[in-house]
Amino acid sequence: MAKMLKDTLKTIEKYKNYSPHYEELLDILEETLILREEYRHNMNESIFPIDEKLIEKKLSGGLTLVDFSGGKFDLAEPKKYFLALLKIAEKQTPDETREFAQKVKNGTTDYEKFIRDSFAIYNDEEILKELDDESLDLVELFLEESLRPALEILAEKYGKIIGESEWSEGYCPICGKEPKIGTLRGEGGQRFLFCNQCGLEWNFMRIKCPFCGNEEQQTLAYFTVEDDEKYRVDVCNVCKRYIKTVDFRNIKEEPNLDVEAIATLHLDMLANEEGYM
Repeated sequence: MAKMLKDTLKTIEKYKNYSPHYEELLDILEETLILREEYRHNMNESIFPIDEKLIEKKLSGGLTLVDFSGGKFDLAEPKKYFLALLKIAEKQTPDETREFAQKVKNGTTDYEKFIRDSFAIYNDEEILKELDDESLDLVELFLEESLRPALEILAEKYGKIIGESEWSEGYCPICGKEPKIGTLRGEGGQRFLFCNQCGLEWNFMRIKCPFCGNEEQQTLAYFTVEDDEKYRVDVCNVCKRYIKTVDFRNIKEEPNLDVEAIATLHLDMLANEEGYM
């Protein structure tokens, strides 16, 4: 794991040279990954118990391994990690972030409710109410990140079983989060979706919208940016959603989608400008 972190930090330095306008965000990612490694190192078991006898049935029925809508979990460690992550946000918006962190510590702001709400589709409004625009993005990012070390353990443990299953849904088979980025890899251009919440990648149909399941080729499209054909934005003209895709078919390096998600923020803006969510 230490080698993986070292390699990722090298990749981040390389991307800072390629994309200097993202340097500040990549610095934040760098600090986040170092902190994540520290928390992973101290975490032997996931806080999300999995009944292994039910895995096959759940996957075949399109059910996720962790049920955030009904399950009860001890979120003490993720909360500690979240508060540690907020120290990074304090550098950007010190007063607002300190005040928000204090509310999380004393329980005025319910961390567990925020987590559960973050798994409800299109239900971010409650989170947004408590935060101003400047601190919003980082707090949202860190809220998601706070579960990553615990969920990564499941992704590493059950990734092979999931890969061998017939999971064909557009949401993560472990936690249920929707993907924001994916890849094309191998000679045949196999498509994989990536869950920022767990770090899991899973195989997905090339011609299909992950969000509404639309398979009509005429209503599925993609666009690229000139001189940057490594990246594309796949869009669905039925549900008007989009997903970023990194084409690694002709690239030998291993994809690092935590880094790519930041290095492609300009594609999010372009997709939004074109009317896609």
